[in-house]
Amino acid sequence: MKKFMLTMALAGLVAAAGFSRAEAADARAKAVAAPDEKVTNGYDLKPQALLDLKQLQKKFTDLAGAIPQDKYTWRPGPGVRSVSETFLHVTQANYFILSFLGIPRPAGTDAKDFETSTMDKAKIIDELNKSFAFAEDQVEKLTNADLAKSLPKMGPDANEGDVVYLLVTHCHEHLGQMIAYARVNSVVPPWTAAAQAKQSKSPQD
Repeated sequence: MKKFMLTMALAGLVAAAGFSRAEAADARAKAVAAPDEKVTNGYDLKPQALLDLKQLQKKFTDLAGAIPQDKYTWRPGPGVRSVSETFLHVTQANYFILSFLGIPRPAGTDAKDFETSTMDKAKIIDELNKSFAFAEDQVEKLTNADLAKSLPKMGPDANEGDVVYLLVTHCHEHLGQMIAYARVNSVVPPWTAAAQAKQSKSPQD
């Protein structure tokens, strides 16, 4: 089921981009021809992905720190992931999605009960940091040639860059979810609180 969902997500991304197969193939061929050059004829995925991952890591861990320990068992309804389970889902997915590139997952991170393995706030924040550090390190190692490599198991037009894109968008999806969880529990995201505090100190016209 996960593989099917990933394939469908990638297909949607390709369709939404509006590129023909010929155009996509031409872009990949150019990237392979000059693997170490900065991309100048299209979107340079790697640096943006790394920037996003670093920002996502900070937002996830800051938000995890702001939510009280006694709210880590909160869930919006039966059968829906709790606060702790969602944070650990993101942690596990940071390893799982990259495994489609043949990158081995650290021992224990593929356990079926990983999402329910702990509700301890400090432990979960540590796990989040480890997973983002792992993801950032692995993406840093990829070249433009790697990102352009075809990945047929993910779809006829898929390449390795699509997996990195999926990694980032998955994190953004669940960050939005966790912001909603926090707000329902009267927790203001730390970056919003900081912006509000700064604004209140600004001179008034």
